[in-house]
Amino acid sequence: MNAVGNGKPIDHKGKPENTVLPQLARRPFSYKSDDRPTDNQLHYKNVAIFFLEKDMRPGTTMSFQFPRNSNTATFLPRERAQSIPFSSNKLPEIFNHFSVKPTSVEAKTIKQTIEECEAPGIKGEEIYCATSLESMVDFSTSKLRTRNVQAISTEVLEKGATMSMHKHTTMPGLKKLAGVKVVLCHKQNYPYAVFYCHVIKPTAAYVLSLKGDDGVKVKAVAICHLDTSEWNPKHLAFQILKVKPGTIPICHFLPTDHIVWVPNHKSA
Repeated sequence: MNAVGNGKPIDHKGKPENTVLPQLARRPFSYKSDDRPTDNQLHYKNVAIFFLEKDMRPGTTMSFQFPRNSNTATFLPRERAQSIPFSSNKLPEIFNHFSVKPTSVEAKTIKQTIEECEAPGIKGEEIYCATSLESMVDFSTSKLRTRNVQAISTEVLEKGATMSMHKHTTMPGLKKLAGVKVVLCHKQNYPYAVFYCHVIKPTAAYVLSLKGDDGVKVKAVAICHLDTSEWNPKHLAFQILKVKPGTIPICHFLPTDHIVWVPNHKSA
């Protein structure tokens, strides 16, 4: 498992020191209505992050990159996070707290992250934005109905490995994690660590080994959504794979700073 919350220090007022928020961008892991592909979605289309279950067979080769989120902000303790507003109707207070100009890119990023956290999901999807590690653990264990859980992330196994595009070959040893109910937590662009966590049933999680054409090995977490019937038909995944909603499971790798929570095998 990758460490959660490593990054730049937080000062005593709960403000990140020299944290630069990334450019405004949507993630491709929101399955709500979105009729118009954004620059970020087109970027993900180019790296072909979505694939089919059959593509996890040993010997299959796919082109991928495993980009890291440039927002290295750390978690705040729960008490401190709860003391800072996190609501679209409190934006002026939030901007003031972080000394952000309302017209800046940083302000737009903050506003978008909060609005996405407040927006309803697709039918059957449960959403929660965790503003502290404690709240993420509480949400995950409550949805999995056990405190005997494990948190797993994708790991690039070589230090200093490049994050550019490479062809990756699936190696033997595919491992399916317990159950068909998992909690996915995606790192968001925010001054401190915020994770967009959601539960979409049924979902399967796998761990597999990949080897890049540059020799770099990746311990990758793959998520397969078994029922896509409620997804927006114009979602990026259908554009990439040329399939229709509800016809076939759709899989994707987790970026290196995202997390999947699953029951331990002993409790499954």
